[in-house]
Amino acid sequence: MKKFEFKILNKDKYSRCGVIKTQRGNINTPAFMPVGTQATVKACTINDIKKTGSEIILGNTYHLMIRPGVERIKRVGGLHEFMNCDLPILTDSGGFQVMSLSKLNKIDREKGAIFNSHVDGKKFCLSPEESIKIQLGLNSDIVMIMDECPKKTNDYDLIKKSMDLSLYWAERSKKAFGKNPQKGLFGIIQGGLFKDLRIKSLNELLKIKFDGYAVGGLAVGETQEEMFKVLDDIKDHLPIEKPHYLMGVGTPSDILGAVKRGIDMFDCVLPTRSGRTGLAFTWQGRVNIKNNKYQNDDEPLDKNCRNLDLNKYSKNYLNHLFNTNEILGSMILTLHNINFYQELMTAIRENIKNGTFDVFHDKYINKL
Repeated sequence: MKKFEFKILNKDKYSRCGVIKTQRGNINTPAFMPVGTQATVKACTINDIKKTGSEIILGNTYHLMIRPGVERIKRVGGLHEFMNCDLPILTDSGGFQVMSLSKLNKIDREKGAIFNSHVDGKKFCLSPEESIKIQLGLNSDIVMIMDECPKKTNDYDLIKKSMDLSLYWAERSKKAFGKNPQKGLFGIIQGGLFKDLRIKSLNELLKIKFDGYAVGGLAVGETQEEMFKVLDDIKDHLPIEKPHYLMGVGTPSDILGAVKRGIDMFDCVLPTRSGRTGLAFTWQGRVNIKNNKYQNDDEPLDKNCRNLDLNKYSKNYLNHLFNTNEILGSMILTLHNINFYQELMTAIRENIKNGTFDVFHDKYINKL
């Protein structure tokens, strides 16, 4: 069985090109992970996802725990077999969804997150040990520690308390994970918008030792400027030899700015969710395909795209599909957006290798 490894291939200041090696294949970084919340990337087949150049997808521990349940997935061999996916899969710990979805939850230092399902109100208790057990049961390739993801606040004491709890849970998560050299276990840096807390969180996680380090607690309502400042605050403290993952981010310009600050991995529902609602990402900027002006536009979203025959569909036709609520419109635009994001990641990697990333960044940071 192949051991989980990360290797840097090229650097351009803080920006890095590398490769994550897993038992199910290699992942070229910087990488974008399409989100497969409930064992599916919405409106797409896995084969089409692979054709976009995607090399890893993300699964959601919280949702899969509630439906269909880990035992049902475990019975068929794990999440890969369940959803017919031979790509590597990263699963989150469920901490973010406990914060964002449950109106009735209680955080207990020892028991974990006690909450009611947003589906049927059933009571669940998600401890660090249970989160790791579920993720190992799903047989994911990259496992995330259990953390508490607080809502955005300027309350320093509240963020510090949450960070301290996440560090305690990080130790328990590492112990529960045990020895699994074929899998990666990532720690999650918390600390809100406070530099000293972020650095303390990172330094304490380094003592525990993880296979990768994620930046959590962002994409919760802060501005892009605030997000970039957090990354600037910690970029000199992140371990060079480990992958850096910015959770839940983001727009193409978010990704460009984060790569400039040393981030290697991203995930976000934005390309798929936008695709289902008629918003397309292109190299010329964003396109709201529902706009009436596209009724007379017979050009494709990207005439240079040769992948998946996406350039065979005109804006005129796509406008018709969305204005008549046809499912095909959501399918085409979702694939288009994922394909665009992977084109962006390929271009980022090429420019890092060529030492021209800053020029590429400056050209597109305010355009995408």
